[in-house]
Amino acid sequence: MIVVLIIWLIALFIQLFYYLYFYSRIVKKDDDSNINKRNEPVSVIICAKNEAENIRKFLPTVLNQDYENFEVVVVNDCSEDDSQEVLENFRKDYPHLKVTQIKKDEKFTHGKKLALLVGIKAASNNILVFTDADCMPVSNKWLSTIINGYKNNTEIVIGYGGFFKYKNFLNKLIRYDAFFIALQYLSFAKAGIPYMGTGRNLSYTKDLFFKNKGFSSFSNTLSGDDDLFVNKSANKNNTVVLLDKNSFTLSVPKNTFKEWLLQKKRHQSTFKYYKLKHKILILLEPISRTLYYLFFPLIMFFYNEFYLFILPLFALRLLVANTIIYFAAKKLNENDLFYWFNIFDFIFIFVLLFPKFIRGVEYKWN
Repeated sequence: MIVVLIIWLIALFIQLFYYLYFYSRIVKKDDDSNINKRNEPVSVIICAKNEAENIRKFLPTVLNQDYENFEVVVVNDCSEDDSQEVLENFRKDYPHLKVTQIKKDEKFTHGKKLALLVGIKAASNNILVFTDADCMPVSNKWLSTIINGYKNNTEIVIGYGGFFKYKNFLNKLIRYDAFFIALQYLSFAKAGIPYMGTGRNLSYTKDLFFKNKGFSSFSNTLSGDDDLFVNKSANKNNTVVLLDKNSFTLSVPKNTFKEWLLQKKRHQSTFKYYKLKHKILILLEPISRTLYYLFFPLIMFFYNEFYLFILPLFALRLLVANTIIYFAAKKLNENDLFYWFNIFDFIFIFVLLFPKFIRGVEYKWN
């Protein structure tokens, strides 16, 4: 059983390393001394498929951004509801709204990547900002904050995309999942290892898109328009992370547990296309967490004479993790999730490591 003790100690060390080296970067105050007010022309791109109601609700929050020089390009992708009519009505009042429609073709099916490509080609400006039709910026300073993230060499700006808060357990589960994934990709990027972003709140340049041949290297995948492009194109020199609360967006979460699991499996399907070093870094944390929780009761049972040594180490990880999660949740405006952390910290090892438990998935881009 000494092997179990050694493995547990290694898992503990890895856990502390992730929290202290990576996740603590979310907590640190950003240096705002070099921020300049910028006013480059910007194109916001939104793809919508049967999103008439969400367009009515959320598109005005994008159209009314406090920014002088921008257009909003909405790609109406084969919608069968009254999305086009809603968009045409908006266009009467907002001259900076550009609408592009993809009509349904029974002989040809496509995913979100085509709609995004259409939007990117229709965009008039080099700086592109992406969000979704069921998504809204939390502030009318969202666009200006995103653009202020661009420095001399910046080609990608990664923001945080959360979900609306409702009073039910599923909502907390979905929001915690998004929060912890963001904790990883934002902190990794701040450490100079950017590996993904979310299409709910992402910006990059058109020049970068075409320089890297867009989505061509993963055009056969059913997802990955956001994370795989960042995984391929981002590096420590061209990527900036924004943690200003004005830069956040909120999206509508799934209504049922099954819908959320299907969405999660679709997102997980892109993992195999990540760079090897990113796969290792992403998997090492949940694997070490699994071993940490799994072997702790075994150690306490077989090595109870060392409990005065083991318990303080267990308490150390508990203290470090809870402290960093508390301040990270506060930073990302997800304060209430802190109270669920110790429960979800254990539950999510099953979701992260055993996605094959989620079966019967029908893939859809939206």
